[in-house]
Amino acid sequence: MREVAFIKQNKEKWLDFEQAIFGKSKKNPDELASLYIHLVNDLAYAQTYYTKSKTVVYLNYLASQTYQKIYKTKREDTNRLVYFFKTEVPLIVYSYRRYILYAFILFTLLTSIGVISAKNDDSFVRLILGDGYVNMTLENIKDGNPVAVYKSGSNWGSFIGITLNNLKVGAMSYFYGIFFGIGTFWVLIQNCIMLGSFQYFFYQEGVFWESVRGIWIHGSMEIFAMVIEAGAGFALGASILFPKTFSRLNSFKIGFQNSFKIFLSTMPFTIMAGFLEGYITRYSIDMPKPLSIGIILITLAMISFYYLVYPFIVNKKIKN
Repeated sequence: MREVAFIKQNKEKWLDFEQAIFGKSKKNPDELASLYIHLVNDLAYAQTYYTKSKTVVYLNYLASQTYQKIYKTKREDTNRLVYFFKTEVPLIVYSYRRYILYAFILFTLLTSIGVISAKNDDSFVRLILGDGYVNMTLENIKDGNPVAVYKSGSNWGSFIGITLNNLKVGAMSYFYGIFFGIGTFWVLIQNCIMLGSFQYFFYQEGVFWESVRGIWIHGSMEIFAMVIEAGAGFALGASILFPKTFSRLNSFKIGFQNSFKIFLSTMPFTIMAGFLEGYITRYSIDMPKPLSIGIILITLAMISFYYLVYPFIVNKKIKN
């Protein structure tokens, strides 16, 4: 698109920004946040196709002013939590969708490395999972219950312990992104290779589908949330590495504000996964196959829709 056409297409929207920031037109911070997401998208487009243009300078100025107005304005709203999950997070996810895509690509590649390594090296699974766990699982397989490990401990105790551990891993995956994304990559390597070798181990022992029916009852949300947290970590690292027309400090502030909200949004899914692991997974071997498969498909559909489909719906709705 020619720059003149780009300006003509978005002129009215930018004037609306100016009125919201400098004029008498009053908008609450939530409305400004929605406008801000679109402004950042326009700025990114302009930076790509009109690098040295005055349009980039203008949009960069508007973005910085909008950002300051949003986060300096205090608001009291009983529906803040609803807005956060219903509108704010989906818009941010849409804006940072490339980093979530990168996380999914790396997840697939690294998990495949775990599978291939376990397939070609008989000692690899024991190296990753430990002799104790492997020997215990082999005994469970002989007893006809490959996922019997999930029956250990009480329901509520398992739920609390598992949830706290998963929240800790998710926090590490996100906050380690501050090391230019390298820390997030390292956490992803560890978890993906473990997952790949772990799942191949059950395949090798001839109980792959039995393990899937048990492990992925909670794993659908747990693993998916892990990938989203990694995407948020990469976005955090990118805000430091690639400040574009912002100062590095301002870029980091904006990147942290947005990516942290993505990270926070994964917590309900992580908690739900912990609940399923503590209370439901232990009964997977005894429940009807359609029920276990149904739980897996429903939980996977819920989190997939929220992060992969819903952001596009919200973005399109606001644009219209």
